[in-house]
Amino acid sequence: MRIILYTGKGGVGKTSIAAATAVKSAREGKRTLIISADAAHSLGDSFDQKLSPEPMQLEDNLWAQEIDTNHELEQGWGMVQKYITTLFTANAVNDITTEELTIFPGIEDLLSLLRILKYYKEKTYDLIIVDCAPTGETLALLSFPDMFRWWMERFFSMKRKTIKVLKPIAEPLIGIPLPSDGVMGEFERIYNQLDEMRQIFTDRDTTSIRIVVNPEKMVVKEAQRSFTYLNIYNFNVDAIVVNRVIPEEVTDPYFSVWKDIQSKYKGMIRDSFEPVPIFQAPMFEKEVLGFDMLSRMAEEIFADNDATKVFYNQRTQTIEKTDTGYLLKIYMPFVEKHDLSLNQKGDELIIRAGLIKRTVTLPRTLRGYNVNGAKFENEYLNISLVGVTPNEE
Repeated sequence: MRIILYTGKGGVGKTSIAAATAVKSAREGKRTLIISADAAHSLGDSFDQKLSPEPMQLEDNLWAQEIDTNHELEQGWGMVQKYITTLFTANAVNDITTEELTIFPGIEDLLSLLRILKYYKEKTYDLIIVDCAPTGETLALLSFPDMFRWWMERFFSMKRKTIKVLKPIAEPLIGIPLPSDGVMGEFERIYNQLDEMRQIFTDRDTTSIRIVVNPEKMVVKEAQRSFTYLNIYNFNVDAIVVNRVIPEEVTDPYFSVWKDIQSKYKGMIRDSFEPVPIFQAPMFEKEVLGFDMLSRMAEEIFADNDATKVFYNQRTQTIEKTDTGYLLKIYMPFVEKHDLSLNQKGDELIIRAGLIKRTVTLPRTLRGYNVNGAKFENEYLNISLVGVTPNEE
């Protein structure tokens, strides 16, 4: 089974591209499920029909689903939701507002992950495509298993037997209910499932992430940063899709400035993401709605390529902690050492290799770091980064 996640800044058209990929995959004979994990669902709009919180067959080999938090809670949250409600209402009035508190931030991510894992284990589908929320929320989704692990290790480190013994003594003293043995068992089950999901997401032969961008400055900058984060955490970005490119045959003078702007940022996209494959989708003459337009979009993007294959499988960036700061390693294949040069501009590293330019945006946590040296070996450019004091800046 393959899993493909589409992400990008809000409004770039990732839902349409995810849906187009699903249509192409299904019509080529693969049993395909596309899931919307964005709370503001627009997947049904792309197919021009209303979807449900359970997989709904749209045509041969194609199913679609819009994750609904309340529906998922009713299906499987069970004892954990009941315990959290009790926890919140231990010293408060039990009303609808306290029930709403159990739908805490990130629960959509949790429920989406558990659903994907369920389908992965059942092997009902050949391909699962996830239409993710905008970039920041996608990063939260992908990091949720690690965050939940941290939470479990600190707040649920007591053994179940210990809690069972202390429960009747401790509850009257602290004034809040401790989790029952059943609740602890459910937390552990969820913990183990999320650990499985983390392994699946970091399996580069199974899961791919594709970033959708428009050739615009703000969109590209966000994509650069998310690309760095995804590489740092070893998620495989196997393609970039540039959407809404004005076609060359459009010669109306009104669009000439826009074409020049897009040409500039298409160059910036190449500099930022190569050697990851880059695909393009044109700006169509009408909205991309319904199966005919989705199929047309898929053909424009992928042509005769198998849209479901792993297009790229090399980790392009890693960051390691060192005694003096951090070591950023950037994969630079087919490059000679004497052709390389490196400059820093704020949070951007600009790497040149002959006529090729590569721009890498540092994660926010490294904004106060400067380049201290660099070495090229085994096709990797190793860049030493050290923190600077305000006076040194």
